[in-house]
Amino acid sequence: MEAGNQTAVLKFILLGLSEDVDLQPLLFGLFLYMYLVCVIGNLLIILAISLHSHLHTPMYFFLSNLSLSDIGFTSTTVLKMLVNIQTRTNTITYEGCLTQMYFFMIFAGLDNLLLTVMAYDRFVAICHPLHYTVIMNPRLCVLLLLLSWLICLTYSLLQSLMVLRVSFCKETEIPHFFCELTQILKLACSDTLINDILLYFVSGLLGVIPLTGILFSYSKIISCIMGISSVAGKYKAFSTCGSHLLVVSLFYGVGLGVYLTSGTTHPSRKGSIASVMYTVVTPMLNPFIYSLRNRDMKGALRRLFRSGAYSP
Repeated sequence: MEAGNQTAVLKFILLGLSEDVDLQPLLFGLFLYMYLVCVIGNLLIILAISLHSHLHTPMYFFLSNLSLSDIGFTSTTVLKMLVNIQTRTNTITYEGCLTQMYFFMIFAGLDNLLLTVMAYDRFVAICHPLHYTVIMNPRLCVLLLLLSWLICLTYSLLQSLMVLRVSFCKETEIPHFFCELTQILKLACSDTLINDILLYFVSGLLGVIPLTGILFSYSKIISCIMGISSVAGKYKAFSTCGSHLLVVSLFYGVGLGVYLTSGTTHPSRKGSIASVMYTVVTPMLNPFIYSLRNRDMKGALRRLFRSGAYSP
């Protein structure tokens, strides 16, 4: 297949995690289990927050949106993988690949920005507790959420439109289980200099600025906590942001490892295996981290299960 006008009918081959036929049932069962745990866990978080009025605070408002984003994040990649394993096909259409890439970037970016907003929320709650309700008012919370969505939608649309100008050759095998922008650009026959510049520039901004905001917020939080005289007060203040700090560390730690792996000249399945950590495992663990380390969330989930058990 030649590059150029035939790009519109191009199909990509997703090599997946393994070509071993005997491993496919195991991979299907494993990823189906992790996907269901991720979706059910995040749905329970959303449901618990929605049904309990004492959780209608800025922190839980952003947490429910993070859970919704995690569901979309995992569904974008895992569902296609499960369908491919079940139907014993490993192809994805050109349009389907761009669509998957588009939504993947939206939800990945949304996770990133929501974690940043949640860090700011914890900074205000700990360092300015008397002004917390005034600063983190419902209008600001909705505005921050809409701004996060707008940034992610614009960035993803821009990157997707830039891919449309790229031509592809016969080599259409993607050593991954989903369509990732960096892997797609490596298959291009035409010049991708502008795409690469845009990718690294905007990704750098969306990576460095939020991370800087998180680090700044936690530097102020640590400073405020150290100023508390009692040990009990320090523990109480830190416990309100411990879950978020753990999720941030997991998200950025794994994301950095995957970024370094995907940046190699000759990609391999090691990168796709590493990607499982932040596309499936991290979203799956988030509900457990927030529920097990948060007394209010544990209580809300407990009451939710009790109401479900006693309902006719």
